[in-house]
Amino acid sequence: MAFKFSPTSNITKLIIVVELILVIYLLNTLTVSVYRGYQIDQVIKEYDAENQRIETDNRQKLEDYEYFTSQNYIEKIAKQNLGLINPGEHVLILPLDATNQDVKQDGEDSKESALSEFNNAQRWWIFFFDRNKALQ
Repeated sequence: MAFKFSPTSNITKLIIVVELILVIYLLNTLTVSVYRGYQIDQVIKEYDAENQRIETDNRQKLEDYEYFTSQNYIEKIAKQNLGLINPGEHVLILPLDATNQDVKQDGEDSKESALSEFNNAQRWWIFFFDRNKALQ
C-alpha cells in the first residue's frame, strides 16, 4: 500500500506562506523586545552604580562637614593660625638650626659614612631586607 499525497490547492499554499511570514514577524518582534530589555537592564545597572557613587560622595561630604564644624577642628585651626593656648598648655618653639643638629647624634655620622660606600640600589636593599648591616 503506497500512500499518495493529494496535490495541495493554491489557497492552502498561500495560507502556509502567510503563516510562515507571521512566525518570522513574531520571532523578529520577540528578539527586538528581548534586546531592548537587555539594553534597559544595562542602563539601570549604570544608574545604580552612579547612585552608589553619589551616595558614597554624599556620606563623605557629610562626614567632612561634621568634622570641619566640630569643636576639635575649630580649636585646632585656632591654635595653628591664631595662637590659641588653652589653660595649662605650654608652647615650645624650636629653632630650625637646633632641630637639624639634634637629629644627628653620636652613631648617626658613622652610619651615614658606612652607607655611603654602597650604591643606591644596595642602600635600598639594606633598608628593606638587611637592617643588621645598616646598624653595624
